[in-house]
Amino acid sequence: GYKDPAAVIIGSTLEEHLRQLCGKNGLPTTAGDKPKKADQLNADLANASVYSKLDLKSVTSWLDLRNKAAHGKYSQYTKEQVQLMIQSVQDFMSRNPA
Repeated sequence: GYKDPAAVIIGSTLEEHLRQLCGKNGLPTTAGDKPKKADQLNADLANASVYSKLDLKSVTSWLDLRNKAAHGKYSQYTKEQVQLMIQSVQDFMSRNPA
């Protein structure tokens, strides 16, 4: 029943998983002294063929939903989309263990 915090939490979990996947695959997680943003980690992982371009697009959409939740754009997504995001991110993480 808490779609907005759930979207932020699963999005944060996804971002941390992307960081761990980069580490596992020898990809940098920083640019200079600043941490890379999740979108860049996602692109780096797909470009290194850690996962497919289809997964790249899915991760991009999940990160977008998380950003909408984090910035108070609650009417731009539904509870059902958050539920699907949770299931999909869990599946993605099990298929791409860090």
